[in-house]
Amino acid sequence: MSDGPEDGRLVRLPRAELERLLSQAANRGARQALRDIGLDNGEAREDIRDLRSLLDSLRLAKRTAVQTTVRLITAGILLALMAGIAIKLKLFGNGP
Repeated sequence: MSDGPEDGRLVRLPRAELERLLSQAANRGARQALRDIGLDNGEAREDIRDLRSLLDSLRLAKRTAVQTTVRLITAGILLALMAGIAIKLKLFGNGP
């Protein structure tokens, strides 16, 4: 048994040719992946840009919701402390 191209196990290519073939295969694979998920048309760039914008907006909304919740909790605690102090100092008449 020989290790030549006749038996299909050994192929010799110049480095530049190998790199060209690998690049071509990678390009075809990327195009096929985009086609598989429906982003192979001319509007794909806009679709990706819109999705990124939507994700940025969602992140901003989540951050704002968390900040608002923390502020409300902080304000509630401060109001409870102030009410407790006011009651302790009997600022509102004859308290309990």
